[in-house]
Amino acid sequence: MTQRLPRLDNSTARRLFLHAHGLLVRPSGPATRADIARAVDALGFVQVDSINTVARAHDHILWARLPRLKQDQLLTLCAPRDRALFEGWTHDAALIPSRFFPIWRHKHAADHAALLSRWKSWGRDGFEAELDAVRARLTRDGALSAGDLTDGAAQHSGGWWDWKPTKTALEYLWRSGELGICHRRGFKKYYDLIERIIPPEYLNARVERDEALDWCARAALDRLGFGTASELSAFWDIFKKSELAAWAAQTPNGLAEVEITGADGSVSKTLIHADWETRVAHLPGPSQRVRILSPFDPALRDRTRAARLFGFDYRIEVFVPEAKRTYGYYVFPVMEGTRLIGRIDAKADRAAGVLRVLGYWPEPRAPLGTGRAGRLADALTKLAQFSGTPNIACAAHPNTAILRENPAFMAAI
Repeated sequence: MTQRLPRLDNSTARRLFLHAHGLLVRPSGPATRADIARAVDALGFVQVDSINTVARAHDHILWARLPRLKQDQLLTLCAPRDRALFEGWTHDAALIPSRFFPIWRHKHAADHAALLSRWKSWGRDGFEAELDAVRARLTRDGALSAGDLTDGAAQHSGGWWDWKPTKTALEYLWRSGELGICHRRGFKKYYDLIERIIPPEYLNARVERDEALDWCARAALDRLGFGTASELSAFWDIFKKSELAAWAAQTPNGLAEVEITGADGSVSKTLIHADWETRVAHLPGPSQRVRILSPFDPALRDRTRAARLFGFDYRIEVFVPEAKRTYGYYVFPVMEGTRLIGRIDAKADRAAGVLRVLGYWPEPRAPLGTGRAGRLADALTKLAQFSGTPNIACAAHPNTAILRENPAFMAAI
């Protein structure tokens, strides 16, 4: 007879998951260099994104855990004077602790072959002829942007599909580990030879493939609380799902299997640390603190997992009368303790110094009572200050009526 696996109820699973992401404890800390480095290390990496509707995604993610963080402070840890972080690739561009660089050599090796084949099939012809010229120019002149390499000629007018050969060559050499992103100016990337960027103790270190795979799986589990082989593979996106599945099938030391209860009552099997009961017993208690998160926050970026665990999707669909059609787009998830209680849409009008609230959609069974309205207003006020737009205005739109008609909210902002 097969023994039934232990089962975590949904509330406990959410607490364990959010604690692993640094979202269960009260955010604190002066946001010193050491605080920021520890926060990124605890998360594993922070996705870099140019979208700046309220703040850049990487800043917003760290600010949710270090409320005294200033915008652009995170990027200083990648600058030549520091190098605690490097900019690499997970599922997207990300800031990663430099001490993880030996692990990333395995991703560079995989991307070296995969991207060559994939980009050529996508019509990226011509970039291979630029590789030697790009290497030579950077060797001679040091850190340069894509524009510098073409004497200011435009390299792209759209997304990656519109890259010209030199820009494609730069990205290829970066993704395959020959180049690194030395720094950013504004948000423009400057590339240089990787040996000029990564500190020698990490550049010269090597980790065998089996050891690297084991590290990736366990380090992902540390940062998720629990996870399937597929989720562990997707976390760093270095090794294939099949490789992680084979690793998990061996029942590695220190790990166990449990069942996790989803928000809808469904049950799924997952890997967890063998001492999970002790970890659960020491979890902080839930709070009523409200946080406004980035849609790119690592706790919620996986929409499928967020829907399974929290019963929540931060993508909304809005009908635009002028266009006579419905558009889907991402808004900011609003969390209270371990619950996702709503979604808010806002945009920083920096010229006017105003954070403009464009809509609020509460979740079912999360009414905007007096206490919750005040806590939401407090979180929004903090976000407005962080974005450099300290004044808050609710747009005259049906999607904001729930806020504009709430006396407690309007009094608090």
